[in-house]
Amino acid sequence: MVKFFPRDDEVLKSKSKSTVSTQNENTNEDESFESFSELNLVPELIQACKNLNYSKPTPIQSKAIPPALEGHDIIGLAQTGSGKTAAFAIPILNRLWHDQEPYYACILAPTRELAQQIKETFDSLGSLMGVRSTCIVGGMNMMDQARDLMRKPHIIIATPGRLMDHLENTKGFSLRKLKFLVMDEADRLLDMEFGPVLDRILKIIPTQERTTYLFSATMTSKIDKLQRASLTNPVKCAVSNKYQTVDTLVQTLMVVPGGLKNTYLIYLLNEFIGKTMIIFTRTKANAERLSGLCNLLEFSATALHGDLNQNQRMGSLDLFKAGKRSILVATDVAARGLDIPSVDIVVNYDIPVDSKSYIHRVGRTARAGRSGKSISLVSQYDLELILRIEEVLGKKLPKESVDKNIILTLRDSVDKANGEVVMEMNRRNKEKIARGKGRRGRMMTRENMDMGER
Repeated sequence: MVKFFPRDDEVLKSKSKSTVSTQNENTNEDESFESFSELNLVPELIQACKNLNYSKPTPIQSKAIPPALEGHDIIGLAQTGSGKTAAFAIPILNRLWHDQEPYYACILAPTRELAQQIKETFDSLGSLMGVRSTCIVGGMNMMDQARDLMRKPHIIIATPGRLMDHLENTKGFSLRKLKFLVMDEADRLLDMEFGPVLDRILKIIPTQERTTYLFSATMTSKIDKLQRASLTNPVKCAVSNKYQTVDTLVQTLMVVPGGLKNTYLIYLLNEFIGKTMIIFTRTKANAERLSGLCNLLEFSATALHGDLNQNQRMGSLDLFKAGKRSILVATDVAARGLDIPSVDIVVNYDIPVDSKSYIHRVGRTARAGRSGKSISLVSQYDLELILRIEEVLGKKLPKESVDKNIILTLRDSVDKANGEVVMEMNRRNKEKIARGKGRRGRMMTRENMDMGER
């Protein structure tokens, strides 16, 4: 059997508080702090920030933490990679130090991966404070989660659906004394149609003596309705109110002739040997195929997509974060919320269909002041999409130079390897169909698997 796959299976109701007609604005771009000690935090938090090499607060942290420490509800608008998780975690932990109550804060996230990343941030920042946290997401055992909840954690990080399951079915679990509610990536929570579940959650949890933080990349009409239903006189902390990328990100494109996208991708991998990379695709099949292709050609890769169960997803992330795999091939399930600070390169194998997704994808690199690069593989079918992206960015993306002789040298070996990967994937799918677990439909071919953008 060909061994190139690393795994074998491997919203809303108004609160009783006053509704919001206006907001306090905190949009001064010059406001900043030189160190976390200037924020009047407890010593344990300041030391944890030092241990994590947080040199000074990021812009969103400088804007959001001071009013949050004063007890205000917060609307945080910030671009990807801005340090927004710490912007809400730090004031919660600072207050928790004085109160030390169970079920103190609940953070809602749109995806399992983001929920796990938020938990890791709370655990790291609260490492000197004895903080107990738990992650409550779908795809994991309900009974195990119920036992974790009975241990009375201080911080609960959850996806809305699974949290609602426990609120309705887990005896002894209640959020009636909840002090903090955070809705992170609220725009995506609503895009993923969590609105009705959020409505039910907001009806259950207390409205009095609850502080609420809402963080989003954008301010949409849906977000406005959500904040009016759940926040009271919030302070709006905006670092950026439009789609943009950070100055330390170099964005380029590579024009790819028909049928050569796989070859151009392998060309890039050779050009950036030793760098960490996320390759984004539009389909789960392409994510699995490209991961297999990379491994067969001796580039260490792992896949992250929706057909993997929760343990497999976290296993892939752990391999990548630990440096055991230098390449993560992912669908847009991984485009937001992943705290992977050391990514050097982002490659768009398939161009996303909207500019918003592009911004979130390339935001996986050049985070927190670091430099990074994104490269988009552009075929004749992508011209309209790339023009829209350039219009939003307000600039033309420069073209990467390509050594055509190397492309010609690589083509046959890449095509052959891709054919082997496709055959292996088809074989596996036939086995799954025989067991009643596979998907019937058109078989994969080398040609249609190289044209994932169409």
